[in-house]
Amino acid sequence: MIDPKEISIYKAHDSDCETLTEVSFSAKKHWNYPENYFDIWKDELTITEEYINKNIVYKAMFLESVLGFYSIVENENDFWTNDIFVKKGFWLEHIFIRPEFHKIGIGRVMIDHAKMISKVNGIGNLFIFVDPFAKGFYDKIGAEFLNESNSSIPLRRIPIYELKI
Repeated sequence: MIDPKEISIYKAHDSDCETLTEVSFSAKKHWNYPENYFDIWKDELTITEEYINKNIVYKAMFLESVLGFYSIVENENDFWTNDIFVKKGFWLEHIFIRPEFHKIGIGRVMIDHAKMISKVNGIGNLFIFVDPFAKGFYDKIGAEFLNESNSSIPLRRIPIYELKI
């Protein structure tokens, strides 16, 4: 078992894109979503070099292994994507942990790091589209439920939370 105190957080590099993509897909697949959802989520869950270079992306590591990652994205304007409204501001767009390392405190370590990085960058709050299976985690870290939104999956709704820094 890994002690969360032994986790190191490093800025992701564009060479990490394949590993981070593998982490995002494995974390999402852990919840046994239908395979056709992954066709819809393919672009969203694929982490590219451009994505890493354009956004705030950090990876959680133990020794030489990437256990998870998070990303913060700034939307400079409100916008619609299909029938999903996305507010202007900073979003915790991704936070994924390899399933075999769930529930040992790595998520908390990454959130604490994301809050520190947000403070350093003058970010006062992060909006979050939350996977329904992760609601309990966001409640525990003190994020506030705002409302529900349509998701990229037809007829599916997901919660939106706000994490004040």
